[in-house]
Amino acid sequence: MATIIGVKLENRVLNSLDFQKVVTEFGCQVKTRIGLHDANDTKCAPDGIVLLEVIGETSEFEKKLAQFGKVQTMKF
Repeated sequence: MATIIGVKLENRVLNSLDFQKVVTEFGCQVKTRIGLHDANDTKCAPDGIVLLEVIGETSEFEKKLAQFGKVQTMKF
């Protein structure tokens, strides 16, 4: 089974370090990480979306990620 966790990371400039700590804590479960945000030469968006392809039990991971914004999970 493949599991994708999507996180709408709010206020990414303020939350990125703490978010990274949580992802590192569960790092052995993370197979793929993709970050999406609007950016150009003059602006970097305050919010973004992070997609994580993960293995194993994810409920505790999802719970900790929820402090940073909306979390959605897809299982295939």
